Amino acid sequence: MGKQQESSHTQAEKEVEATTPEQSASVAPEEEVASIEEESHADLVQKLNDAEQKAQENWDKMLRMQAEMENMKRRIQKDLESAHKFALERFAKDLLNVIDSLELGIQASAGTAPEIVKLREGSELTLKQFIDTLARFNIVAIDALGLPFNPELHQAVTTQPSAEVAPNTVLNVFQKGYLLNERLLRPAMVVVSKAAEVAAENLPKIDEQA
Repeated sequence: MGKQQESSHTQAEKEVEATTPEQSASVAPEEEVASIEEESHADLVQKLNDAEQKAQENWDKMLRMQAEMENMKRRIQKDLESAHKFALERFAKDLLNVIDSLELGIQASAGTAPEIVKLREGSELTLKQFIDTLARFNIVAIDALGLPFNPELHQAVTTQPSAEVAPNTVLNVFQKGYLLNERLLRPAMVVVSKAAEVAAENLPKIDEQA
């Protein structure tokens, strides 16, 4: 009887000893799996945040590059337009000297001899052709005579007293000025009026007895 109880007790202990390691082994992997899952989720969240930040940085860089490309395109277009408009500036200035010579020659040919008249008519025709050609390239003369002096378009050679016009009026044009595409190519050389001096006899007399 006693041997049977001892044998049953020993068998129970063996069963406990046999089952306890299995239970412990079954609990430990579950905790490890949970820990690994938490770490993997945190890593995924961090990687996702990093990817979103990188994508935003790349998007900002692309927008800046696009804006820089648009600005460069506008600058190049503006430079090309400016170069196209004013490419003839140096040539036009040299051509103006020829026009000045023709105008002076026409003014000097005041005779009535047939040879002089023929020469004057030829010079006038040549001058007209020059002026028409300049106009096709948007080169036009500046109107100055009788107008108020404009320092942006006129260059005063001298001043002259005048009682017939208001002070600071262009009385005479020594050399015509020109515009190229509405930009000053050469200022007009002009004579500008100033207030006429009042003669002493025209001054009001002062009554010394007063």
